[in-house]
Amino acid sequence: MPLPQRSPSYLQKIEDGHLNNSLGSPVQADVYFPRLIVPFCGHIKGGMRPGKKILVMGIVDLNPESFGISLTCGESEDPPADVAIELKAVFTDRQFVRNSCVAGEWGEEQSSIPYFPFIPDQPFRVEILCEHPRFRIFVDGHQLFDFYHRIETLSAIDTIKISGDLQLTKLG
Repeated sequence: MPLPQRSPSYLQKIEDGHLNNSLGSPVQADVYFPRLIVPFCGHIKGGMRPGKKILVMGIVDLNPESFGISLTCGESEDPPADVAIELKAVFTDRQFVRNSCVAGEWGEEQSSIPYFPFIPDQPFRVEILCEHPRFRIFVDGHQLFDFYHRIETLSAIDTIKISGDLQLTKLG
């Protein structure tokens, strides 16, 4: 028996340079992608500021080891860009660790969480809400932890990087 085909609702459409969900048929679109490509690197227009929220929706791979979401100050690799927050889901330890790297120095890693929210082969929704003193991290609508800013100039945080064992379905 053949595998069922996915409906076009998971496809992404580019309109005026912005990613949007599309429920239309591929005939109506200019450009479609089966999914956002991982590893992903994208620009955060205007950088971060209090009240701004980053949304990452995806599906965890069937046999994941880890995946990461980082907000950085640019894309530079050499010298490396400052990392305002790096979130890493580690499935072997059932940990969701976070850290930052300022001027080439990694800070103290934080790992305490009330529960591990990610399940192999299941969808998830991560929201990173920027507030004045901290980032608030929500997974599937539940606040999981806070991470206090180590980068003082929030507007310099202008890049999102996503890698690892997941498929991206939406960014916002």
